[in-house]
Formats: sequence, structure tokens, C-alpha cells
Amino acid sequence: MAATDTLINTLFDGRYRILRKLGSGGMANVYLAEDEDLGRRVAIKILNERYAGDESFTERFRREAKSAAALSHPNIVSIYDRGQADGKPYIAMEVIEGRSLKELILTRGALGMGPAIDYTKQILGALRFAHRHGIIHRDIKPHNILLGSENRLKVTDFGIARAGHSQMTEVGSIMGTAQYLSPEQARGSPVTAASDLYSIGIVLYEMLTGQVPFSGDSAIEIAMKHLNEPPRPPSTLRPEIPPELDQVVLRALAKNAEDRYQTADELIEDLDRVEAGIPLSPETATAATSVLAALPATQATEVLETPPTTPLPPTAPRRPPPTYPPRYSETPPRRRRRRWLPWLLVLLLLAGAAVAGWYVYSQIQDELRSSNVAVPGVVGLRKENAIQRLRNAGFQVQVNEGSSDTVDRGFVIAQDPAGGTRIPGGDPVRILVSTGKAQVDVPNVVGLSYDQAFRILTDQGFKVDRRDRFSPDVAQGDVMDQDPNADTKVPKGSTVEVIVSRGQELATVPSVVNQSRASAEDELQASGFAPSVVKVDSDAAKGTVVAQDPSGGAQVPKGSTVQISVSRGPPLEQVPDERNKTRQEAEADLRAQGFRVQVVEEDTTDPTKDDVVIDQDPNPGTKVEPGSTVTITVGRFVEPATATTDTTGNSGSNGQGSGNEKPKPKDGPG
Repeated sequence: MAATDTLINTLFDGRYRILRKLGSGGMANVYLAEDEDLGRRVAIKILNERYAGDESFTERFRREAKSAAALSHPNIVSIYDRGQADGKPYIAMEVIEGRSLKELILTRGALGMGPAIDYTKQILGALRFAHRHGIIHRDIKPHNILLGSENRLKVTDFGIARAGHSQMTEVGSIMGTAQYLSPEQARGSPVTAASDLYSIGIVLYEMLTGQVPFSGDSAIEIAMKHLNEPPRPPSTLRPEIPPELDQVVLRALAKNAEDRYQTADELIEDLDRVEAGIPLSPETATAATSVLAALPATQATEVLETPPTTPLPPTAPRRPPPTYPPRYSETPPRRRRRRWLPWLLVLLLLAGAAVAGWYVYSQIQDELRSSNVAVPGVVGLRKENAIQRLRNAGFQVQVNEGSSDTVDRGFVIAQDPAGGTRIPGGDPVRILVSTGKAQVDVPNVVGLSYDQAFRILTDQGFKVDRRDRFSPDVAQGDVMDQDPNADTKVPKGSTVEVIVSRGQELATVPSVVNQSRASAEDELQASGFAPSVVKVDSDAAKGTVVAQDPSGGAQVPKGSTVQISVSRGPPLEQVPDERNKTRQEAEADLRAQGFRVQVVEEDTTDPTKDDVVIDQDPNPGTKVEPGSTVTITVGRFVEPATATTDTTGNSGSNGQGSGNEKPKPKDGPG
């Protein structure tokens, strides 16, 4: 089972949310993190735990933070913060969304001369700023140069940088990367700004040719070449490079630091001259001549002369034709024979010339076959150029093909005999021409965890480009897709993009309590959730949301269902039967059940109905909202009238009225 990085998804030093691992170096790991205090993404470089207790590594790490933090320049990666957490020092720095210059060269091979010069000038701008602040980087290499947006380069990794002149040895070891070391670094001698400029020369050489000038099987072997072996001019690997650019590179790579460029400004000025097509500084021509003095004469001539010329094949010196002694006669010839003498002399001369020509031709061919001729070096040239150069030198050419991880298609990988070997003219020279990187099948990593996929791909020589996406169906951290697809044939070392699931996308649930049902449903749907309604009894007004699940502020997968509880309004109450109760009893009973009471009196001649409820509204058993008003009709006893007849014949009521008056409502005390 693949090991999981325990820092992922943790809050580091109480501030940095670790999102994913960006890469690993010799002494530290780099993570992408979210600065929760400032709300921005940063790169966190954390010293490996096994080095955290080593004072020399801790000091180097601390020095990197201090050196880089003092430099604020568009071409230098910014340092935001440094500190220590869980016993491990760390640096928080600017995130560069791009790849290193080394990755660019490995992917594309040699760059165009325009981009190579532009990139070099950007790096020099960063170093000029650092040198003016007394800081020497000491580990300039394309791995430490990041390509950001708009083709802007950023120099990083000041891990072995120091202020001023300093020794390159730490605990008896040479610091830096072997292929890019200056000679003084290889010796462990003090370094200056010229040491960084030597490394710049190596980087420019690699951008122009796709390879470094010195390589070997060990760091010691490479260091010895820096000290003793002159570099081949870049134009021997790429003929279209002009002599002026050759001279700039060779001056930067001078063994003696005093012969090199002393400041970044000097090198920038010469690069400007190359771009403008104007002559270089005299110092550059002198320094390049000094470097070329250690090269074979043909290579030196090609750099110093414009345009370069291809030497003609050697030829044997022409021998004079043989001479013949004159013919003499003891006695004067007879007159009759003299007419044939001129013809005889012509025939003899023609025969002698033929014999002499054949003899000279034979001697020349024999000398060509027997004399040894130096084989031109053609490694790194295009196939056509290599064949032409060998044939011009008088050799036969045998072409073989083979794949190569480092040499582009159509360029010579190797030759036999090697360049500079002296062999008889006309002998065959075998060259091996690259067919490009070997084609390999892409393994299937879909469904595996990212750690498993990364290990399988890198073990087979692929580069991995990770992309994270949300998925409701694939577990977080598993590979959900890849490009190229499985079993596709691609050049060895190609980049495989893997799409890694971030799990379901989480979203914050909005709070909709106390909103109306319609408003709550609209807000939930707008936030990407599916509302589900449940009606409940509540004292809240009808249609009001009184609860929700999940609650507001919860983080749940986008598209989840959120249940909202909507009030039906207060529960209905059943009106009790208050008929035949006394007014006092009825009022007390209704108020006890939460009703309001309104009393209406009605005259009655039945004394038993006096102050007794004879009717009510609503009727008993009716369901109404709590607090509703119940009207009760209470009897009011009235003496029945005695019929009399007055003198007019009208019946009267003894002044008591007709008895047909309507009852008037009377509000009770409630």
C-alpha cells in the first residue's frame, strides 16, 4: 500500500493549509499551501526531517531564506516568511505556475538563439541585482531557474549562497552541481561574481546546443574537465551559431576567472552586440582566442574566421614528369630519313607522357591509401552535415541508426573511429544517427492512488503532471483519467498528465431559518443544493422555515439535499360547549383554553335562563386558531308584560314598552 504524506490537508504552523506536494530536493520537500491569514497560495519549502538535527544543513537552509529574503527583483523568487514548526525549518515563498528551464530543455532540446539570449539576459539581471547586494548564488543551473507567465524567468534556491568572498567547501565537500561548477569551485577556492558568470556560460551553452559542455561518469571526472579540458565551441554542435556568439560563450567559460566577464553588465552588453550584429569588445575576442588556443586548429579557425570554411582533403605533392635524354647519332642521318624524325619524337613524347601520368597517378593513390588522415569529429551534427564533412575529408561513410534519450532525431550520437583519430584516407567511418527517444507504452494508472501512479510512471522513466478535479464518483486521491491513454506509444521520458479526484466538491450551506418557504428554496437552489420540504406544527407564522438540516454554515458535497421544516401555523383548537353554563363559568372556561370572550345579552322571560349561556359562536366542536374570539349569548330575565286596555281601546304595557326590543351585546370583562 502506498505511503501517504501526512502533511497533506493539515494546517502547518497554525497558518498554512498544505494542499499537495510540488516536488522534492536533496534536502527539502516543497508543498503548495494556502496561507489562511492572507488568503493567498504559497510554496512551502520544508527541511527534511533527517536533516533537521544537522547543524550544517540547518544553517544552509537558514542562509537560503536570509539571502533570498534580502533580494526583491522581478527575476528572483520572492520570500514571504520563514520559521520553524514541529522541529523543522521552513520557508514560505512565491508560487511559480510553470516549469524549470531544465524541464524546458529536456522537452524541446536546443532553444532558438533569440530565446536563449533573452533568457540569459533575464538571469543576468537577477544575478546583477544579487551581486550588487554582495550575494553570490554559487549554484546557478537550469534546475534552479523557473519559467513563469509571459516567459519571465525566476531564479530560486539560494541554498548555498553567501555574501562576499567565501570558501566553496563545507565539511570537506564541494558545494554546487558538477556540470555547472566553475574551475575555482571545483578546486574549493574562493568564489566571486565571475564564478556565477561561468555557470551562466554553461547554461547558455546548454540552451544553444541541448547539452552541457562537460559530462562524465562521476562528479570528480566532470570537475577535472572543468579544470583542464577546453570546451568545444557551440557551433561545432550547431553550425548555424554565429562566431560572435561562440566567442561570448567561450569567454564566459575561460578557465582563469580573470579572463572571464567580471560583471553581469559586461556579459549583457556583449549579448546586446550579438543581437545588434555589431563587433564584440576586444576583451572578448582576446579571451576567446586564449580558450581556443587549447583546441584543434580546425575548430579554432571555424570560430575566429567568418564565415567558417571546410578544409579541403589533403593531396600528395605533384611530381615532375620524367625527362628523357636526347637521342644522338654518331653519323649524320641521311637526308631521306629526317622527315620521319619529328613524328618519331612526337610519338616518343606522347608515350613518355602517358607513362609519367600513370606513374604519378599511381603514386598519388598509393600515398593517399598509405598516409594517415585525421577523422573529423561529427558527433552532434545533423546526419547530412556529418556525411558531407566526412566525404570532404576523403572517407567513406557507413550510417547506422539507434534511439537516444538525449540526442534529437537526425543528429549523430557517436562515430567510429572517434574524431581526431588518424586513419588511412578512403577508409570507412561509421556514424550512429539518432532516431529520437525510444517509443514505449504508457502504463494504465486509472483507478490507482496518485502515489501508486506516480511511482509506476516515474519508475518507467515518465514525467508526471498532476491535475486535480472534483468528482462525485471517484474517491479522493485516486486517478480518474490520464493523457496519453494507456498503451499509447510515446517517446521515453514523455510527460503523462494524470487527473486526480478531489472527491465531491464541498459547498457551504446557507442559513434559511425564519425565511419564507419560497425564499428559502430559491437561495438553496442558487447555492447548488436540492431543497426538501417537511411541514411541521409551530407557533411561527404559516409558511415560515423553522429549522433546516444540515444547518447553515455546514460544509457538504455540492448538490446534496437540504431538508427545511416549514410551519403549518399554530395548531387549531376545538371550541368547547359553553351552553347552559353560567356566564361566569363559561368566561372562565374559555379563557383557560386560550380563547378571547365576547358576551351578548338577550332578554328572556324564562327565569332559569337568567345569566345563563343560551347560545355561542362558533358552535361547539368547531376548530379555530388559538386565541380566536368566542361570542356567548347570555340570557337576561325580563318580567312578562300584563295586557291592559286604555280608554282609547289600545292595549298597553304599563309603560314598560312593547317587549320587542332587540338585545344589545355586552362585552364581558375579557
